[in-house]
Amino acid sequence: MKFMQLLLAEDDLILANGLTAQLSRAGFVVQHAPNGPVAEYLLTNQNYDIAILDLGLPMIDGLSVLKNVRAHRPDLPVLILTALDKLDSRVAGLNAGADDYVTKPFDFPELEARLNAVLRRARSGAGAPELAAGSLRFDRETRRAFINAAPVELSPREAVLLDLLLLNVDRVVTKEQIASAWAGDGNDVGTGNTAEVHIHRLRRKLDGSNLAIRTVRGLGYLLETELLAGPRP
Repeated sequence: MKFMQLLLAEDDLILANGLTAQLSRAGFVVQHAPNGPVAEYLLTNQNYDIAILDLGLPMIDGLSVLKNVRAHRPDLPVLILTALDKLDSRVAGLNAGADDYVTKPFDFPELEARLNAVLRRARSGAGAPELAAGSLRFDRETRRAFINAAPVELSPREAVLLDLLLLNVDRVVTKEQIASAWAGDGNDVGTGNTAEVHIHRLRRKLDGSNLAIRTVRGLGYLLETELLAGPRP
């Protein structure tokens, strides 16, 4: 069994000590960073499997640390831990590249469950040649999609969007993440080609796949099975 290497960036020493003990019992190897500069240095110079990042770090705040780290470790799973529970704070964290967030106060079983969920998503998406959900199968190399073995015609942008949504099933994908994925794929992100237009087209093409793309107002889009999804906004 491989023990997961975890960086805990938290300036509250009492909370950090308690979390370190609980995380260690849960099977993580924990290293503690008490402030922003230490957290940023460790995350950019050591190979962690996952990080817990408090937004209220001294000297350099957690959001700035996250943005800087993403330039060096774009695939590092990061869970934000914050006392800021307002929508704007959650959106800012997701836009900066966080994989999930937990607000204080919290129960440790929830934190552990969210850590494991983030790790599962990271493992399932890393290097996988094919993604599947519902009755949809997507070949990442050829960018061909199939619903019950029937091919689905996708534009280049729709293929990139579908890949991003499948990598984040049951997790919100922001418009900024979509724009970044399109830009990283060598596409010019113009104002005339909005995420809403492509989401609308992709929704129609996913009919019969048992999947639905939900609009999460103020956050982004969520791909989920239709059995769990409610009415679409």
